[in-house]
Amino acid sequence: MSGLRVIELYSGIGGMHYALKDSGIPYQVVAAIDINPTANQIYKHNFPDTPLWNKTIEGITLDDFNKLSFDMILMSPPCQPFTRIGLQGDIADPRTKSFLYILDLLPRLCRRPRFILLENVKGFETSSARERLVKTLMECGYTYQEVMISPTSVGIPNSRLRYYLIAKSSTENFSTDTCSKILEAFPHSADNDCPAFLNPAESNPPEEPTVSSPSDPDACLTGEEDPQRDQVLYKLETRMDAQRKMNQNKDVSVRQIQDFLEPQIEDNIENYLLPPKTLLRYALLLDIVQPTCRRSVCFTKGYGRYVEGTGSVLKCCMETEMESVFGGLDQYSEEEKLQQLLRLKLRYFTPREVANLMGFPQSFSFPEQISTKQKYRVLGNSLNVMVVARLLQLMVS
Repeated sequence: MSGLRVIELYSGIGGMHYALKDSGIPYQVVAAIDINPTANQIYKHNFPDTPLWNKTIEGITLDDFNKLSFDMILMSPPCQPFTRIGLQGDIADPRTKSFLYILDLLPRLCRRPRFILLENVKGFETSSARERLVKTLMECGYTYQEVMISPTSVGIPNSRLRYYLIAKSSTENFSTDTCSKILEAFPHSADNDCPAFLNPAESNPPEEPTVSSPSDPDACLTGEEDPQRDQVLYKLETRMDAQRKMNQNKDVSVRQIQDFLEPQIEDNIENYLLPPKTLLRYALLLDIVQPTCRRSVCFTKGYGRYVEGTGSVLKCCMETEMESVFGGLDQYSEEEKLQQLLRLKLRYFTPREVANLMGFPQSFSFPEQISTKQKYRVLGNSLNVMVVARLLQLMVS
């Protein structure tokens, strides 16, 4: 296959571009488009030779798109209209306007792209925006497949359940039809050397799209309550929560967190330790992991500023058991509580470690002027590189 001409919409910090590199597909990014100034600084720092357009997508004309003559669209439209903790404005949300503009342009392009990949949050799969997307793809003659996948599927100890759609034009050599159900694993075929979309007759996905439940590692992002909460243990954790985490840590197909940590972090650990006020106020809400764990919860753009549901924290003192600290915590004075909690040596993951858990290669870096807060924010808005790379391989093969 000759090099594919690729356009990155909502390019962010370059997660899609890194996925292209990781996939091994010959490509040329002919344009990356985003209006976030911080994200654009980081993108330009890592891909100085890629044309980066600091424009709104609605401000780009049909003629401009036609001149690019691209073979593939990669996009991750704004997720806020579809999150279950948001207002769920869907297509009425102004942030969906650019995506609807893309759907309006697609049928009118002089040469439609051969491939399309879209990523978004869980919740997009039930939206009106998704209905319009699928309708447009079918009208334009595309075959598509939808999947809900978390990075644990590629051995990364981090939960980031996301919706993906991969589509091929009808002109491609494509042997199977669209599978009408949303899969919960990577599409594949009987011929392992040539993976393809699943044929509906061969697939056995669930009847309904995945919904968050106490067994769903991303449930922390939904704001939903478990109506059958078991007896609360230490750390406001139910027996069901504890069992789920134990099961995740036994899954040897997933690597341990220590494989993703910075080697020299001990020299700089003071900058990432949780402050006393945070420990005292939020200790019972923290999702605590240690280096040998094979799990962590989804990192969001609020990591480092907010506590609940924004990402895991790392326990650095292996000699201290959490049960010994949390077991009798309510019996201590405030000062004694703090001394007990400090024994665990809890710290935030560094931005580099979060990037590692999101599949970014070691060649990825931040410009010097980007603050730690900005780093967490843009990473929380990004995607998992390794998951997208795998989907790109499946889509193009």
